[in-house]
Amino acid sequence: MKKIILSASLILALVVTGCQRKVTRVEPEKQIDLSGRWNDVDSRMVADEMIKQVLGEKWLSDYMQANGGKKPVVIVGFVKNKSHEQIEAEVFMKDIEKSFIKSNQVRLVQGGEKREQVRGERADQQDNSSQSTMKKWGLEIGADFMMQGTINSVVDSYKRDKVVFYKTNLELTNIQTNEIVWIGDKEIKKTVKN
Repeated sequence: MKKIILSASLILALVVTGCQRKVTRVEPEKQIDLSGRWNDVDSRMVADEMIKQVLGEKWLSDYMQANGGKKPVVIVGFVKNKSHEQIEAEVFMKDIEKSFIKSNQVRLVQGGEKREQVRGERADQQDNSSQSTMKKWGLEIGADFMMQGTINSVVDSYKRDKVVFYKTNLELTNIQTNEIVWIGDKEIKKTVKN
């Protein structure tokens, strides 16, 4: 009987030890592909590449020349996920915004819900802040251009192998004239073997 209890305890100890989760901290920029799905590395890579594209085009120099060297003001609008995966478009949009700011070639203004929060805070200041620190209405910087886009994907699979093709399309529109001044895309192709 003692042998049975001892063996059962040993097996239980091995199972518990074998099931222990191991967590390791890694650098956020490190490329880790577990499932083959769109991930943080794809998001950063596409954002950096597309910002390089858009800032290398003629619309920027045309605008600065026509406006006495003034940097254009850009707002990042909606990027729609039309791919087969659940992709957090907000993460990609933040990567785009970060790349714009790092470039120091355009000015970026807040959009969407965050702009509403800023306006809510300004409204609150009208009642609760001192006259000397209260921020005024009507002094926001209006955007000159809006960036919008889509993320699409195509999947081809056979037995345990899969090829996933992502295509991100972005375009920049002059808000005053509605003219599209730039269209760009970035493609990523992945093979996944299971």
